Amino acid sequence: MESMLNKLKSTVTKVTADVTSAVMGNPVTREFEVGRHIASGGPGLSWRIYNGTKKSTKQEVAVFVFDKKTIDKFQKFEKDQIVDSLKKGVQQLTRLRHPRLLTVQHPLEESRDCLAFCTEPVFASLANVLGQWDNLPSPVPKDIKEYKLYDVETKYGLLQISEGLSFLHSGVKMVHGNLCTENIILNKSGAWKVMGFDFSISSNNPSEVEPSYSCKEWDPNLPPLCLPNPEYLAPEYILSVSCDSASDMYSLGVVVHAVFNEGKPVFHVNKHDIFKSFSRQLDQLSSMSPALLNKLPEEVREHVKMLLSVTPTVRPDADQMTKIPFFDDVGAVTLQYFDSLFQRDNLQKSQFFKGLPKVLPKLPKRVVIYRILPALTSEFVNPDMVPFVLPNVLLIAEECTKEEYVRLILPDLSPVFKQQEPIQILLIFLQKMDLLLTKTPAEDIKNSVLPMVYRALEAPSVQIQELCLNIIPTFANLIDYPSMKNSLIPRIKSACLQTSSLAVRVNSLVCLGKILEYLDKWFVIDEILPFLQQIPSREPAVLMGILGIFKCTFSHKKLGIPKEHLATKTLPHLVSLSIDNNLNLNQFNSFMAVIREMLNRMEAEHKTKLEQLHVMQEQQRSINISNPGHPSEETKGSSSSVSQIEDIFGSSGVNGKENGPSAASSHPNRMSLTLEEKQRLAKEQEQAAKLRSQQPLAPQTVKAASTNNTQMKDLTSSLLTNMTSLNNMSLTNTVRPAAVQGAPISAFPSSGPMVGSMGAPLANGYNSPMGFQGSAMGMRPTGPSLYGGMATTTSTPNFGALVQNPGHTSKAPDMSALDNLFTSNKPKVALNQMASMAPPPAANSPWLNQYGSSSGAQTQMQGGPVGMGAAQAGFGIQANPFFSPQNFSHPAAQSVNQAGVKHSTSVNNDLKDLFG
Repeated sequence: MESMLNKLKSTVTKVTADVTSAVMGNPVTREFEVGRHIASGGPGLSWRIYNGTKKSTKQEVAVFVFDKKTIDKFQKFEKDQIVDSLKKGVQQLTRLRHPRLLTVQHPLEESRDCLAFCTEPVFASLANVLGQWDNLPSPVPKDIKEYKLYDVETKYGLLQISEGLSFLHSGVKMVHGNLCTENIILNKSGAWKVMGFDFSISSNNPSEVEPSYSCKEWDPNLPPLCLPNPEYLAPEYILSVSCDSASDMYSLGVVVHAVFNEGKPVFHVNKHDIFKSFSRQLDQLSSMSPALLNKLPEEVREHVKMLLSVTPTVRPDADQMTKIPFFDDVGAVTLQYFDSLFQRDNLQKSQFFKGLPKVLPKLPKRVVIYRILPALTSEFVNPDMVPFVLPNVLLIAEECTKEEYVRLILPDLSPVFKQQEPIQILLIFLQKMDLLLTKTPAEDIKNSVLPMVYRALEAPSVQIQELCLNIIPTFANLIDYPSMKNSLIPRIKSACLQTSSLAVRVNSLVCLGKILEYLDKWFVIDEILPFLQQIPSREPAVLMGILGIFKCTFSHKKLGIPKEHLATKTLPHLVSLSIDNNLNLNQFNSFMAVIREMLNRMEAEHKTKLEQLHVMQEQQRSINISNPGHPSEETKGSSSSVSQIEDIFGSSGVNGKENGPSAASSHPNRMSLTLEEKQRLAKEQEQAAKLRSQQPLAPQTVKAASTNNTQMKDLTSSLLTNMTSLNNMSLTNTVRPAAVQGAPISAFPSSGPMVGSMGAPLANGYNSPMGFQGSAMGMRPTGPSLYGGMATTTSTPNFGALVQNPGHTSKAPDMSALDNLFTSNKPKVALNQMASMAPPPAANSPWLNQYGSSSGAQTQMQGGPVGMGAAQAGFGIQANPFFSPQNFSHPAAQSVNQAGVKHSTSVNNDLKDLFG
């Protein structure tokens, strides 16, 4: 392990030292940062190629460096010849400008140790790609080692070299003189460029139609870097010391053979006996066997055979080579069009970009990304071309990985996200929104993509809004919840309310319905459902959209609508919408089906809740029984009240189909009670425990005021006085009297204070004044007993039967002064006839002074304070709408003991309810 680390360290140190020493002191380093060694190229692969950047603009470049130490073995004059030859090649390349020639960014600079110049970014030389790795870094870069040329790259690359030669021969009247794989450079985009003009020959008479070229005789004694590559030279160059443009075409034929034959030329040349080798080569070319070209594609073999002809005039010229059918490949033509794109007008470009999506899938990914994509993104600066270019860029993005998309495409797309004109840009982005949200990082989605969606929702174009609303549900799962809640939903609601287009309004509702599943329950209930009531229009499509949202929310497992919301808001709204005149029969039926479903669920849930609450109350009553052997006073009073209600209303259940026993025997659905219900039950338990711990109330004797038999008694003033004293009684400080036994007088449930015929409140001494309507005080003939009232089984007060001691008699007071206070619905009965005898002072209790007694067929009233007995026959008719005297039982009066009071279990039960 340690040896590997040491080896790696030494390699890194060596590479750093090589780079440093290679360009140390060269003026190129003043303007450019030199990076790592990536390739080699030029005559004999003598130039090392480094990547680099320009310091001022951060523009990427390639730095070509020739290290003079590599030629230290030569004599000084040989060194000078080599350097001069290299200088000539770079200077000639710098003067020439053509898309098929390598572009020089910075001219040649010489220092003591090296030569250096800068060009456009470079990948490698064709020789490196074909397996010649001389002067490459060690180890060989993986991207070069594994690089494989695609057919479209080979075809278009050879076409580019042919076009470059055509420019040299026809444009500048020049012969390259050393066309070989080392002098063909692949730039970073994959384009093939020509360099290595060290042995170029210009025409002696460039102004004439037929140029003439003079070449030097081959000198075997010169250093190899001072001679062209003999394996690519035409035979006439060596054998007859003559050359012209056809000589370059022979070299092109050898390059074509090498490309399809793993970098190997047609013949290997013995450089020590060059003339003998070429003589033998000449014989082989004269009788060329078919096996020599069997690795070439069939459609180009004939043309290569012509290029390798011994006779220069037979060889096709460069312009003719560019037109052979071999180069009529759709991929090669497409790449060629991109290279000449700057020459086209907008109409030609638009037609080309429209047909490009059909071609892109046929091209290799590397070619598309590194050749076509840069040309496409360069058109983003032209707003008129963006709608034609953008679909192709997004099509390429679909085939890219996320890392490639972020690195190569997103930087150019970010400015386009903000363009609002032309409007087609927005449409294209919306159609590819799932792609953008899938591959764009979250931060860029928030800053660039979603704002574009928001602009689309607020766009003045109805078509844009419709498309946006239709597309949003397809990528809603990719939008983070805060953005959806705070930005997207409010804009959808605003579009629905503010638009004048029915289509936009309906699409807004459909969009909301589809994205409900991505929202939480309470947001829907608090924000979405109330919004539906604000929609002003009543077209059938809008109403059905509203119904759809309610139905989705109601039936969705994650959402749902609580029964309270159903009862108070949802159902009233839907019922009002269901009777709209615009709905047809099927639409009305749809409304009613949803309404019935909601009603059924609301009924089932609430009924289940009440049943469980009833079970909990029954269980609580069983817990509160103090003596397991004897029922408590509360249980007795509750049972008595329940039996009275059953006597009045019957024993049918809530739905009228099951009676009391069957309902009681049914098993309610076990649902948990709400917190408020549990708190109320806990309070009832606590209050019941307090009542059990209190001392029983002992009866007290109150001396009755003596009455004058001959003097008229003012009952109204006595009533007010007695009520004032009763209201001031303290329940906590007064000893609880024993219950009075007698005929039952049931209390009526009431939530307000009781009032008598004059509007004064009636008090029973133990609860706050209970209200009775004045019209309910009209007296009526009574039967053998008093009519009882209604009581509930839980917390409504229930008074037992209280009677006076019938043994004591006194002269009845005259009550005729109150005759005019009662209604005349029945035949009047004088109060003097209805008055009862005053009780004996010694045997009376506060209860007996407050409640009158019943005797025979007529109700009697005391001369003292008016009690519950006097008003019993009247109140309850209006207080309970279900009052019906014939349904009440008339229990017989119980016998009174010697003390005048009998303990009543129902009274104790009712007192507990009152104090609770």
